[in-house]
Amino acid sequence: MESFSYRTGESGGPEGHPRFGKEDQNVPRRTDPGREVPQPAAGARHLWPAAAGCADGPHQTAFGRVTVKQLLRLADLTDEYATGNLHLTTRQDIQFHFVSLDRTPELWTLLEQDELTIREACGNTVRNITASATAGIDPAEPFDVSPYADSTFRYFLRNPVCQDLGRKFKISFSSSDQDTAFAFIHDLGFIPKVKVVDGQEVRGFKVMLAGGLGAQPYLAHLAYEFLPEDQLIPFTESVLRVFDRYGERNRRHKARLKFLLEEAGFEEFMRLVEAERIAIKVKQVDINREAVPEPAAPPPGPVTEVAVTDEKKYQAWRKTNVFEQKQKGFYAVRVKVQLGDLSSATARLLAPVVEKYAADDMRVTINQGLLLKYVHPGYLPALFEELDRTGLAEPGFDSTADITACPGTDTCNLGISNSTAISVELERVMNEEYPDLIYNTDIKIKISGCINACGQHGLAQIGFHGSSSKAKKTGAVVPALQVMLGGGRLGDGEGRIADKIIKIPSRRGPEVLRYLFNDYERHAQDGEYFNNYYDRQGKDYFYQMLKPLANLENLTPMDFIDWGQSDSFHTAIGVGECAGVQIDLIATLLFESEEKISWARETYANGAWADSIYHSYSTFVSTAKAWLLTQEINCNTQHGIISDFDKHAVQTGLVPLPGDFKTLVMQINANEPGEAFARKYLDEATDFLKTIFSIRLKQQAQYAEAHSS
Repeated sequence: MESFSYRTGESGGPEGHPRFGKEDQNVPRRTDPGREVPQPAAGARHLWPAAAGCADGPHQTAFGRVTVKQLLRLADLTDEYATGNLHLTTRQDIQFHFVSLDRTPELWTLLEQDELTIREACGNTVRNITASATAGIDPAEPFDVSPYADSTFRYFLRNPVCQDLGRKFKISFSSSDQDTAFAFIHDLGFIPKVKVVDGQEVRGFKVMLAGGLGAQPYLAHLAYEFLPEDQLIPFTESVLRVFDRYGERNRRHKARLKFLLEEAGFEEFMRLVEAERIAIKVKQVDINREAVPEPAAPPPGPVTEVAVTDEKKYQAWRKTNVFEQKQKGFYAVRVKVQLGDLSSATARLLAPVVEKYAADDMRVTINQGLLLKYVHPGYLPALFEELDRTGLAEPGFDSTADITACPGTDTCNLGISNSTAISVELERVMNEEYPDLIYNTDIKIKISGCINACGQHGLAQIGFHGSSSKAKKTGAVVPALQVMLGGGRLGDGEGRIADKIIKIPSRRGPEVLRYLFNDYERHAQDGEYFNNYYDRQGKDYFYQMLKPLANLENLTPMDFIDWGQSDSFHTAIGVGECAGVQIDLIATLLFESEEKISWARETYANGAWADSIYHSYSTFVSTAKAWLLTQEINCNTQHGIISDFDKHAVQTGLVPLPGDFKTLVMQINANEPGEAFARKYLDEATDFLKTIFSIRLKQQAQYAEAHSS
């Protein structure tokens, strides 16, 4: 059984290009080398063909954008192929779980009918590009980042430079300096800025580089205070090329961009990025600012008086879930979806409500909810009533009482302890004992089932991640939660990573909240935010406060049963997305080399010189790695493969080459991506592959002869 996520996309590009779907005749053609950012005709939407599935497979809804038609399609498909549930993720994807692998081809075909794809929602690629859900309607935004997120998504989907990275690569676009897309924890985080130059407004982005959460969280470095908008895609491509070439590949826990930057140093890393500029497809990319048009609002029509059945709840909902857009006279409505789980039945009830009262442009939010846009103020009471009947009008969106949680052990092989049932229990405790927390947007609670931080626990004021402990007397394993405090978003690319405080049995999670909230209420100064209170008291203060809850001498039978379970707890970590699986057999690598050289020929024939060159480069690297493995030499970066091949193959004379291998391969960075160099480089890669194949055949013949007796 597999899980998949899907995303929407729009395609265009050279006819027959393996990265694209069918040709869009409305896409402008290029006569110069490189790839045009596809610009769909008004209303035209095409599907990116679906890729092979992955362990927790998201459906990519680029920057969280979903239409009513797509929502209904997903509801039908999850009933037919999955569990009847749509899971909204922190990457603004929508996941299916427990999909039968043998039925996935037909599922992909059906997804294609409504511009849905699972391409690169998983794997060692550029993952779903996220953006502030409020992009386009945010009163604080200098401009709408949606077209920039969309263009970046389409440019790098199936792009050769990011099809086989050492690990995943995450990009975000925030709508304003408030940084609600968390630029500070992304490989690349973009925050919109505007300058006035010679009386003209110039758009650009503040760029944050190499942040990340996980077991070793890093705050992103400032790459640029202002990067002009036409350099957004060229800079991103250069960073990806450096990550592809120098990034770790064997030790997957060290294979993220943050570790490469730490190893190389910021100045050296940026030098390598700059060195890639000669080889990239295009030196500037003008973004079509109309690529994501403003959605049409529903017609106002006559407003019928609606009797609100629960006035108190309605007023709380108005205060916490509704805000006025920058488009005066329209309101946005935020929908709280507990745990991000939306049943197919609820999705079908929601769809006509959106059609009636809002624009056909929903956004999945980073905290696993939904955003509806362009609601007329007179429609708010009626919209509330209809949402309330579907269970989607709970107040407190993005408040303390709105917990973000990954699926944990429910669906993930890497989950150590349950993160969903404990979230439900914590929300119950807050709703019953601390009801005013629905109005608190300062304290965020986030939970992950393991240390890998899919629930973003490291950037929460109060975070938990799944773990385990052993009872001292019996050695029995107890499900546990690591408590973390003090994380958060500061704005404009700045943030805080939460501190590890103490590990407690999972069953005592609700008591942690009671200890913290009660102490905060008693000892916080007037108007003091939670993190200021945390800083003033100090880490040890909270360790001592929570220490009684960590006592393993007084365990009860229930402490050995995880939330949502009926049997005693035991640890069983499998292979999940974050662990990954790699098969580095020699034959597989040579097969991949044949595939890559065929792509190089195909893209060359289509006039995509830069793509052909990169496929040829990948052929060199994959083929050299295959030969090194015949000598039992393991390499962990492409740069290392190139160096080791020179040392062990060329310098020893085992592989005859006219010169050194590095000079041959690294021509890619010394030449503009034109037709002549693409032809020359393709021929050289083809000859090299033939040479290694010939050597490999001789090795196999010698082995067979030696073992024939």
